[in-house]
Amino acid sequence: NPGYDRMQGLDVTRVLCFFSLTIRGTTFPCTVIHWFDTVGDSADEDTSLWVVHPGFTANHSPNISIIHVDSIYHAAHLIPVYGTCFISHDLKFHHSYNFFWFYYVNKYADHHAFKIAF
Repeated sequence: NPGYDRMQGLDVTRVLCFFSLTIRGTTFPCTVIHWFDTVGDSADEDTSLWVVHPGFTANHSPNISIIHVDSIYHAAHLIPVYGTCFISHDLKFHHSYNFFWFYYVNKYADHHAFKIAF
């Protein structure tokens, strides 16, 4: 939403799967996503990075949607907010989005991310 100041009106999501629907001969490429919510109304003071967390509905279910792949603008690089506890050596990289509760949106991942979200 270009009317917002927050991350240039963009939202962060986690893609869970890609699929396509064919209706009356027209194929629609889609994705199932989990929405992320921002923490606060501005970027973190110390890091100047936005902080996000997985979104949930009022009944505490994950905020899941199906969107057209054309709605995806750019990949976001998320850095976990690690906290003060040790991380298990058994934690695999593909489990990190299920393990941590908060993430920094890394605007330094590449120059496109910096221009888009900040």
